Amino acid sequence: MSIDLTGRRALVTGAGAGIGAAIALALAKAGADVVVHYAHSEGGATSVKEQIEAGGTRSLAVQADLTDSAEATRLVDSAVEFLGGLDILVNNAGHLVGRAPLTETTDERYNEIMNVNMASTFFTTRQALAALAESSNGRVITMASLAAENGGGAGSVVYATSKAAVVGFTRALAKEIAGKKITVNAVAPGFIASTPFHDTFTPSEAQKNIISGIPLGRAGTADDVADVALFLASDLASYVTGQVVDINGGLNFR
Repeated sequence: MSIDLTGRRALVTGAGAGIGAAIALALAKAGADVVVHYAHSEGGATSVKEQIEAGGTRSLAVQADLTDSAEATRLVDSAVEFLGGLDILVNNAGHLVGRAPLTETTDERYNEIMNVNMASTFFTTRQALAALAESSNGRVITMASLAAENGGGAGSVVYATSKAAVVGFTRALAKEIAGKKITVNAVAPGFIASTPFHDTFTPSEAQKNIISGIPLGRAGTADDVADVALFLASDLASYVTGQVVDINGGLNFR
């Protein structure tokens, strides 16, 4: 069964590379017009935008620092103006920032990690709710992580905490706005290879060790996550809300 999102309007944050780029392209391939947000990956975001337009739907690339509420507001307002409304918000923007034991984690680093993962989701979603409420197919998708369940790898206490906060936010918001017919769900990737995240923070030997413990016998891909996000954005998931979908090849079970 193919998913048809023709006429739907989407905003994907952190869509200049990796999982965010894959989600933006999957939504567009299904027929959606997509605003591509980026913080630093201008070249990647421009490439994603051009690929979307080449496929026949509309796209716009917008830079914003989503740890700043005013910047998040500007992004959402720009997206709504360009798209003529909003049906789908994918809060993918986030970052591990760096690994460090808790005793070596400064106040500044704590705030940086919490802001890029949780505050960005909060600010962007808060501004988008009015437009989503006017849609008959309102969807909010957040980006959790396996780290929210198992604590993550060494030196990622704050990152795991921020992603657990995203899970709590997702479930609470799903209850709060269910009456507006907007669904709110999270995806929780496990080890997703060939992404800026693991290329930067997980040494190759550690990657091999992780993969050896995955029951399905392979690393995940950005497209594996995008496929689940596409389902949650579609009419097939109209009765699914407040859920966290694990995408980890059987590495962890709830």
